[in-house]
Amino acid sequence: MSISKTITIAVHSNKPLIVNRIGYGTMRLTGEGIYGEPPNRPEALQILKRAVECGVNFLDTADYYGEDVTNRLIAEALYPYPDDLVICTKVGGARKPDKSWIPYNKPENLRASIENNLRTLKLEQITLVHFRTMGGHMNFEEGMETMFKLQEEGKILHVGVSNVSTENLGMALKMGNVATVENMYGHAQRTKVTQVYGETHGGGEVLDLCEQNEIPLVPFFSLLHAIDKKDNRITEIAQKYNVSEAQVNIAWLLHKSPWILPIPGTSSLKHFEENLKSMEIALTDEDMKFLE
Repeated sequence: MSISKTITIAVHSNKPLIVNRIGYGTMRLTGEGIYGEPPNRPEALQILKRAVECGVNFLDTADYYGEDVTNRLIAEALYPYPDDLVICTKVGGARKPDKSWIPYNKPENLRASIENNLRTLKLEQITLVHFRTMGGHMNFEEGMETMFKLQEEGKILHVGVSNVSTENLGMALKMGNVATVENMYGHAQRTKVTQVYGETHGGGEVLDLCEQNEIPLVPFFSLLHAIDKKDNRITEIAQKYNVSEAQVNIAWLLHKSPWILPIPGTSSLKHFEENLKSMEIALTDEDMKFLE
């Protein structure tokens, strides 16, 4: 069963972007509780540099990772950036000093977050920004209006959404061009769950809508719940191909839909390089049926 090696972002816009099929999520490069500096800063910088060397040209970050830690690491390791590098950030949330997660989604909050991301990433325009829902009271339509205004002003090239329901996505699609959707999704987690920072919508609820509209689904936490919900079928396929269970989970995403763009994150250079090798695993139709 062959898989596509690349994926197109904002396919219906006048500035589509083609990126390689496995990206890298930087969240794990922070300290404990996704806060503060990484325990091994040299390795964190090495992973980012190695990612670009290996052809990874999609990085996922947020200014509330750290805070600002992953953005600053990206800039330190990679600035000036390669022309084909897509840095995707998120707005809509923030952190308190006690490491708690809070909504930060009013129009003035979103503008402040964009300015902060531009500053810390050393950019004049952010290629892709996800508006993330994060619990609490929010006006999704008002938030999307602000995002599209920021796009008109040239601060954002492409607008995406994160942690959205099918209703949210449907509304966003009526308002403008949605480049990408970032939701929780993985073999072990395809439905809505509740996290410490609010309700989290599963990618399974929106994948069909993404495919219908040719919008890449960027899955987060694709490996997290695989640890909690060990699946013997994954183990069996891993043994069949002599690979790790994490690699099978990523390979499943790649084979599940050509509109899925995995961004497995890790703070280990060894695991990062193992994750990239998931592209080499050719699952058969029988494997996929077995895993379903």
